[in-house]
Amino acid sequence: MLLKEIYEKGHYAFTEGPIDDWRDAIRACCKPLEADGTVDPIYAEEIVACVEKHGPYIVLIPGVAMPHSTENATGCHGTAIGFMRCASPVHFDEEGQDPEKDAQIFFTLCSTNQEEHFANMQRLYAILTDDAVVEKLKAATKPEDLLEIDALVDEDKLQHDQA
Repeated sequence: MLLKEIYEKGHYAFTEGPIDDWRDAIRACCKPLEADGTVDPIYAEEIVACVEKHGPYIVLIPGVAMPHSTENATGCHGTAIGFMRCASPVHFDEEGQDPEKDAQIFFTLCSTNQEEHFANMQRLYAILTDDAVVEKLKAATKPEDLLEIDALVDEDKLQHDQA
C-alpha cells in the first residue's frame, strides 16, 4: 500500500535525462514533497549537508537511496515518503568508481510523527527486501507503474516476519 499512497499523494518523480550531481538528485527527489508543502526547499539542503558531512550513508543497497534528515528537521512539516526513479544511476562516489554507491531509486523520508515514520519504515522494508520489486521500480517509467508494482508487495509477509 505504500506505493499506492505515494501515487495518490503525487509524491513521485521520474527523470528522463542523466543527473550528474548527487546534490541535484537530492533536490529533485524532494520536489514532489515540496509541491504540497510537506517539506520546504531547505529540507533538501539539510539532507545535502548531512551527506557532505557523513558520506553516502543514504545509499542503503546498490541502486537504492533513502534521503532523509532527522525527525522534525528544518523545513519538514509532515511525515511522508516520496519516490523518484532516475533514468540512469546517480553516483554518490565523487570519482564514480564505486557502483555500490550508485542510486537509481530514491525513497525520500521526512518525519514529524515518530509512530507514522516507523510504520512507513516497516512498509518500505517490505519493498526493499524484495529484489523483484526493486528491479521493477528501476524499470518504472510512469506513475501508474507504481500501482502495478504495489500489488506485488507482500506487506502481510512483513507483519508475519516481525511477529
